[in-house]
Amino acid sequence: MSTQTDTVEKNKIEDIVPGKYKVVFLNDDVTPMDLVIELLMKIFRHDSQTAKQITMEIHNTGSGIAGVYSYEIAEQKGLEAVSRARMNGSPLVITVEAEQ
Repeated sequence: MSTQTDTVEKNKIEDIVPGKYKVVFLNDDVTPMDLVIELLMKIFRHDSQTAKQITMEIHNTGSGIAGVYSYEIAEQKGLEAVSRARMNGSPLVITVEAEQ
């Protein structure tokens, strides 16, 4: 008489939550505030009041967060904003940083 042992394989499935990334505008002495406000409204979909608040934060503290997204979206929005800034003759610097 033989006994059969059923082997149950347990697959551990972990939900991997993708990280979030901040799109950060850095202050400079050349880029007009109106351009920054326009970029925040058109690319990052902020309303006028929020865009002005973020622009003042950038001006007063040296940087400001335009938004928090998945890496791909943050990178795309950052590149689009820099591209538009360059078309307007602005040296605007934007970074994409992992959210802590």
